[in-house]
Amino acid sequence: MPPGRAAPAPDTDVRDADWYGEDLSGREHTGVAFSGVDLTEATGTGAVFTDCTFHDCRFNLAEFTDTAFVNCAFTGCSFFSATLTGCKLVGATFDRCSFDQLTVDGGDWSFAALPGADLGRATFRGTRLREADLTRVRGSGATLRHLDLSGAELHDADLSGADLRGSDLSAVDPRNVDLAGAQVDITQAVVLVTTLGLQVRPDAPA
Repeated sequence: MPPGRAAPAPDTDVRDADWYGEDLSGREHTGVAFSGVDLTEATGTGAVFTDCTFHDCRFNLAEFTDTAFVNCAFTGCSFFSATLTGCKLVGATFDRCSFDQLTVDGGDWSFAALPGADLGRATFRGTRLREADLTRVRGSGATLRHLDLSGAELHDADLSGADLRGSDLSAVDPRNVDLAGAQVDITQAVVLVTTLGLQVRPDAPA
């Protein structure tokens, strides 16, 4: 199953369930359609969701650790102040979701698709986002530190004022990504300047 492919038609429906504050540790779900499920303040370690769809679900204040959402599709979901630590979202897709005050620590989001997502008040640290679709992402003011963005698609992304220190910016083209006021380290600055075709050399005495 190649990462990022569309999830198959679900074979089970869970609608309008109240999972407020539930501990989902160790649960496994495959091909399940979750609709209108309240996962506010839910917790879980080691849970696995594969090829599932989440429509209008609330993950507000949820805390998941080492949990997998592989090839899952999220539509109209809220992740307000949720915390995802070491979670695997390889191939996950997000459409019309809100990420206000979301905190992501580590984990693997390779091949995830977040086109146009508003990440301005989200925090990602040490997360792998290889070949992720981040086109038109609105990340102004976001904290996006020590991320693996190699091969990511960032065309027309707004990263103005974002803290990008320590992240791999080899896929960032300053000509089509808004970086005004973004924080970068010296190594990243050299990468960006080189991308523009400039050569960085020490100043020789006149």
